[in-house]
This record gives sequence, structure tokens and C-alpha cells, in this order.
Amino acid sequence: MNQLPESIKVITLGCSKNVVDSERLMANLRLAGKTVVATSAKKADILIINTCGFINDAKEESIHTILEAVKLKESGRVRKVVVMGCLSQRYMDQLPAEIPEVDNFYGVNDLEKIVEDISREKRMFLPGERFVTTPSHYAYLKISEGCDRTCSFCAIPLIRGKHISTPADDLVKEASKLVRNGASELILLAQDLTWYGLDIYGKRTLAGLVDRLSDIEGVKWLRLHYAYPANFPVDVLDVMARKNNICRYLDIPFQHISDPILKSMRRGNNAEDTFRLIDSIRTKVPGIALRTTLITGYPGESDTHFNELCAFVEKIRFDRLGVFAYSEEEGTRAARFSDNVPAEIKQQRVDEIMARQQEISLANNLAKTGCVLNTIIDRKEGDYYVGRTEFDSPEIDNEVLIPSSFGRLKIGNFYQVMITDADYFDLSGQVVKDV
Repeated sequence: MNQLPESIKVITLGCSKNVVDSERLMANLRLAGKTVVATSAKKADILIINTCGFINDAKEESIHTILEAVKLKESGRVRKVVVMGCLSQRYMDQLPAEIPEVDNFYGVNDLEKIVEDISREKRMFLPGERFVTTPSHYAYLKISEGCDRTCSFCAIPLIRGKHISTPADDLVKEASKLVRNGASELILLAQDLTWYGLDIYGKRTLAGLVDRLSDIEGVKWLRLHYAYPANFPVDVLDVMARKNNICRYLDIPFQHISDPILKSMRRGNNAEDTFRLIDSIRTKVPGIALRTTLITGYPGESDTHFNELCAFVEKIRFDRLGVFAYSEEEGTRAARFSDNVPAEIKQQRVDEIMARQQEISLANNLAKTGCVLNTIIDRKEGDYYVGRTEFDSPEIDNEVLIPSSFGRLKIGNFYQVMITDADYFDLSGQVVKDV
């Protein structure tokens, strides 16, 4: 009797960059003849967990997921448990002893080794191959690995290493294949998009890359995530303004606005630089949606520093904003400082920023009522189709709810939608016409 082939399931935790790593791994496992099952599958012979190790909550989620997998192995429902990714990379010296039930631990750059070990043969790893796990109409495109920045609070360079750009020709090939397979929206990812090209071309070439990618036939939306504010390459804005298929959207984490805090964070800019950059972005790309992230409770953050941050949020009125309470990361420069802001004060400051942002978000959304916006349909939920405008990235930003009673819509298609109502974080609308 022929034995059924081993089935492999990959669980991805953390950021979208991890999603790309998992997709590359799954594609190469399939090329090696292995059976990769959907993430929703209830059973698999081998369970691979791609972990996050960036902040405390993410670490706890990763550990919990590993322990749950170990239970499945002990009950006989899983034969083998493999752990990879950031948590594994960061704690490679500790985890095997603490969780010996895990069969193998791998770091962030061990995708090829994982495929070789599972397939039991030496193979050429093809990083441009992807087993896309997002809805087929959008895909992530990671343009570089690692980071050369020296932010005092961030452990990413310790985990991911130095910045390494992927050659532009390779990215164009990968993007073209994603589009041929149905993706009309490409979301550019990197720890820092703005550093792109320095290591291989000797200069920042993000603008040229974005220009080339936007010329690929079938790319209807190109979206930029994670742009570092210091020494921002403003030529990118000229390309964004010139190309209709580059979303008027930019994810640019400012982290803080108080000069003493920015200096301690080693961000390479100050408040004056920040306001000047935001003014330049909004002047060159009118109507752009800005997403940012902030940190509260950083060591030494006084009431005065925090009040500056609140005033910044009120003045700039970001379209999208996330805020995190500072958590100490071992090995970072900030870990040497006294973590002197009590946990309850950190959380109070998070809550206050988010309360302010909630009102800003509502006002921004209400201003869109009566507008007709190009909207992509992501899915159908109950009596509604759920879509997004160019001002919103999947899973993290606002959505547009369209009653299905207005007619049948096709997932992945674009429609002109008139916004009829709004709340704090979502819009409601009705289709005017197809695009």
C-alpha cells in the first residue's frame, strides 16, 4: 500500500514581512514535492511556526503557539514541530533547552536549510517563488532584508541583521509573476524602504524602483509601507504624484516628536525636520493618507514630552495611527536606561493618544461622506461586501461596507463607491459604477 505523502502546515505570526518568508518557504517545499496544506487545515504531519520576537506581546503569542503545537505532538495529532523566524533567531541558545519537544529551531535566514532538512536533499532555493496566502487580488513584495538604522529601542537589526536590498530586476520579475497570478495591488515592504539600493547601487534608488514597478501591466495599486523619516528621499514623492496607480498612502513611523526623546531614540531627526517633511509630503502629494506609529513611556518621557506628543497628534491629524507602550528589549541601547515610566502611566498615555486619534479618525471619515472613491472588494461578510480605498492597507486600516442588497460584486474588482456614512474606523457606501 502506498503511503500518503507528508503534509506540512505553516503558521505565520507577526508582521507582513514574515508572511512573505512563509510564502517563499511553502513555495519551495512544494517545488521539493511536499504537500503544503492550507493554514485553516486542522491536521498536518509537520507543523512549522514562523515566530515574531519583536515586542513582549508578540513573544508571548509565539511561545503560546509553540506550546499548543507541542501539545498536538504529544497527543499524536502532529508528528513533528518546527520553529523558525525572529523569536527562534533571537533565542536560539535558550529555546532548545526550554522547549525540547520542538524537533528543530531555525533562524530568519534558514529557509533553504529548512527545505533541505524536510526534503532530505540539497536543493536550489528560489526566493522569487511564492505560495501566496493573501487573497489573490493583493500580495506583499518585500524589497529588502534587515536594517542599518541604530534606533535605541529596536531589536530588529540584532535579529534580522544588516540591510540587504533585493536587485531591482529580481523584484520586477517577482512582481510581474504575482500580477500574472491575479494580484492587482502590490504592497511594498521593508524594515526601511528608504534605504533601498544603497548597498548594491551606492545610492538610494527607491524612486526608480517604484517607477519601474508601477509600469508593470496589471498593477492597479502600488502601496508603500515602512518609510523611515530621517533623510527621506523626496524624489519618491515626485513619482507618487506622477503615477496614478501609486496609492496616495504612506506608512511612516515617526515614533515621537519631542527633541530630547528623538535624540535618545537615535532617530536622526528632530521636531523641525518632522514638520518640514510632513509639509513636503502633503504639498507634493495632495490628499495623501499618512499612517504612523508612536511610542509612549519611553525612558525619560516626562509629562512635558508626552504633552508635546499629544499636541503633535492634534496638529498633524494623521489618517491612521498606532501607538505602543514602550517595552524594554534586551541587547538594545535603550535597555541600558532606567525604564522609569510606570506601566500604568504608559498605558494611560496609550489610551489618551488613541482617544484623541479616534475623534480625529471620525472627523476625517465624516469628511469623506458624499465623495466617490475607487474601492477594491476584499471579501463578503454576511449582508455586506467589505472593501478598501487607496487610503487603506489590508487588515490594519479602515474598510468600506457596502450592503449586498445593492447587487452582486466580484471579490478583487474595483468599483466607484459613494460614501454615504462613516464611523470612527469604517465607511459605508454604495456602488456608483464599476471601474
